[in-house]
Amino acid sequence: MKSELPIITSDRLLLRIGIQEDIPRIVQYFRENKDFLTPFYPTWSEHFFTEDYWHNQVENNFLEFIHDQSLKLLIFPKKQPKTIIGTVNFNNFIRGAAHFCHLGYGLAETAQGQGYMTEALQVATEYVFQELNFHRIMANYMPHNQRSGNVLKRLGFVVEGYARDYLLINGQWQDHILTSLINPHWQTNEWE
Repeated sequence: MKSELPIITSDRLLLRIGIQEDIPRIVQYFRENKDFLTPFYPTWSEHFFTEDYWHNQVENNFLEFIHDQSLKLLIFPKKQPKTIIGTVNFNNFIRGAAHFCHLGYGLAETAQGQGYMTEALQVATEYVFQELNFHRIMANYMPHNQRSGNVLKRLGFVVEGYARDYLLINGQWQDHILTSLINPHWQTNEWE
């Protein structure tokens, strides 16, 4: 188990796991960006936009991190460290012979087109490779979301395939382009 929560920084951004004090800002972020994000998300839970939902979710995110199951980060601009502009989620941690995880991400509508997601994913994937010692990160995007595909391409993700009806997004099965990034410096741990 990990004892320290990560604080990941880049030139303009700070990424960290949400804490209870963030809950009103998390709810505000999702409420303000609901219409923009809906075409890219699974159907929202009935209570997703409530503080009660996020009290449980923040606690679950913390527990999943310390038990090596996921890493769910909020993105803040360094100049506005109380304003959430996006999320970066590494899910489905698999160890053993695999050492891989899945990546998902979202960015506020007002933060689009400024290079924030590329910057955030650059430092977040470095952390996952160097500190969590994953060998492979997989990220998938819908073919019509070329903006997301361009971000992944800039970061070195390689297209590996095409999956029909891969994920249920906004109530519809959507095809996805499958990509991955490999850690060239992965090392086996003797204690595993």
